[in-house]
Amino acid sequence: MVQHVKTAGGGYDIHIESGLLARAGELLPLDRRVLVLTDEGVPAAYAAAVCAQCKSPVLMTLPQGEGSKSLSRFEAVLSRMLEEGFTRTDAVVAVGGGVVGDLSGFVASAYMRGVDFYNIPTTLLSQVDSSIGGKTAVNLGGIKNCVGSFYPPKGVLIDPDVLATLPPRQMAAGMAEVIKMAATFDAPFFKELEQGSLPLAEIIARSLAIKARVVEEDEKESGLRRVLNFGHTIGHGIESCGGLLHGECVALGMLPMCEESVRERLLALYARYGLPTTFTGDVEQVIAALSHDKKLDGACLRTVYVPRVGSFEMQEEPLDRFVGRVREVYTI
Repeated sequence: MVQHVKTAGGGYDIHIESGLLARAGELLPLDRRVLVLTDEGVPAAYAAAVCAQCKSPVLMTLPQGEGSKSLSRFEAVLSRMLEEGFTRTDAVVAVGGGVVGDLSGFVASAYMRGVDFYNIPTTLLSQVDSSIGGKTAVNLGGIKNCVGSFYPPKGVLIDPDVLATLPPRQMAAGMAEVIKMAATFDAPFFKELEQGSLPLAEIIARSLAIKARVVEEDEKESGLRRVLNFGHTIGHGIESCGGLLHGECVALGMLPMCEESVRERLLALYARYGLPTTFTGDVEQVIAALSHDKKLDGACLRTVYVPRVGSFEMQEEPLDRFVGRVREVYTI
């Protein structure tokens, strides 16, 4: 299955099929020097399979975790490319989850003002969300994704087979992003998720179809694409407390941002897929983190609210009112 994403620069294809990892050389132009970037949490065989299909591979394995999305790691990767003699005709391939993909894309956007970037996501969360759309970034000062660029990949390969090694908790975290897209854009898809009848490959494809449509309409996040931040405003604050995966934080972040009837359906889905249904951390720490959110404009916050499944409202909300809603939902 192939989906195409249109961009201002032309666009790129997303290939979705079991066994694609072993066919990367057929679908991507790897007959050149290629930096294959991965991390220690990804089975080494995945990056090795890609390297075996490159003419001149350079493998770099980073420490696992959000700590690798830093300016120091960004500099280290660029330095390695310089040492290896990379030119503007060479490429970067990400083999990993969202951290690897975000860092790889940012590196590719900056090295010699831009080299080709290809993404091979290996987690459900990155397959359905961060692998497309062109948002690349690193963290700074404890704030997520505040230094980065818009730099679409030249191609994306999604092989559902690589998810076989993913722990159940990571699979659940990926489902949070799937639920987010269905809740805001596709009520029938949400209902099918509730019924639990969809095969994984179809879940991935339908999630990507939603995101692709949004990205095509609003590539630089000036309007509609902000809807994809549903759950992220509070979720990033929760993530700053530590202890939870990104998808788990997004799931919890959606709960205060919807009508009670929607919240009840979300909670039932969370229970089905193994996501947390209550937040037991420090609510005040979450609220403090909101003051650094990129969507904060003066005393107002740009938020996404879901009044009913399959719809959304984009709001400018006073921070104090928003904080009140957060406290109300998380202290029940």
